[in-house]
Amino acid sequence: MRPASVSLDLDNLWAYLKTHGDPGWESRPSFLATAVPRLLDVFGEHRLTTTVFVVGADAERDDGAQAVRDVVAAGHEVANHSWGHEPWLHRYSRSELEAELVRAEDAIVAAGAPRPVGFRGPGYSVTPALLEILAARGYRYDASTLPTWIGPLARAYHNRTAARGAADDLFGGFGKVLAPNTPFRWHGTGLVELPVTTVPLLRVPIHGAYLLQLHQISPRLARGYFRAALRLCLLTGTTPSLLLHPTDVLSGAEAPGMEFFPGMAVPSAEKAALLGWVLSVLRRHFDVVGTGEHVDRLSGLLRERRTELCG
Repeated sequence: MRPASVSLDLDNLWAYLKTHGDPGWESRPSFLATAVPRLLDVFGEHRLTTTVFVVGADAERDDGAQAVRDVVAAGHEVANHSWGHEPWLHRYSRSELEAELVRAEDAIVAAGAPRPVGFRGPGYSVTPALLEILAARGYRYDASTLPTWIGPLARAYHNRTAARGAADDLFGGFGKVLAPNTPFRWHGTGLVELPVTTVPLLRVPIHGAYLLQLHQISPRLARGYFRAALRLCLLTGTTPSLLLHPTDVLSGAEAPGMEFFPGMAVPSAEKAALLGWVLSVLRRHFDVVGTGEHVDRLSGLLRERRTELCG
């Protein structure tokens, strides 16, 4: 059976509010104590080993460090999701990028996880300088690309309610439709890229927030959409890498201030049930692992590619 992977970006409440330009983020509100046990229960129920991309600033706080320990104890890989979760890493200087990576690594290790060998940039932000630093620091893979054409539309949806100028270059441009939707090696670094899979041919997202937005319209529509996406993955030989977030199991009441985010009107019990169904269907067709193991299983088959980068 071909591999697929599941990963979780452990974005916290404050990080969403910060990106949205809401001043309340500065008090660092958190939903980790609610979300992490719920997610680990769902993963455990389906006997899945995943990869959790941890924000360094959260690993430095008590609830975040506890989350890291719980993730490690459950057998999941911990990877680097930057220190400050700013989706504009493409604006950083080289020295700023390296400091961001190192600080996050130190926080993750201090919280009880092995030194990370995988990275995902917040907001799918990646640059040549970032890739070079990752390779020099011994990382094996990056998972920051989302090959889709809807970046500007997602940005418009987000910025419709965001503070002015909060994050005016989120998610990149229409050009990302040309990015590979399958794993490859970055030319010049040998670093493996594991894209967040979008629907083959159509290049529209299939990760949690998009499914929940469809579920809010019609549960049958969301399930049919996911089934169709998996059929296209099977037909095209795409080994999917599915992205999740804490909001995939949290209600709006459990994430105050996030009414702007897709799917937040769906009750938490419905969200957990949908996630469980998604994981069960994925396991029916693929051998589901974490991103690091997904990379290991494919790395001998991957070619180097030159591809244009954008934040």
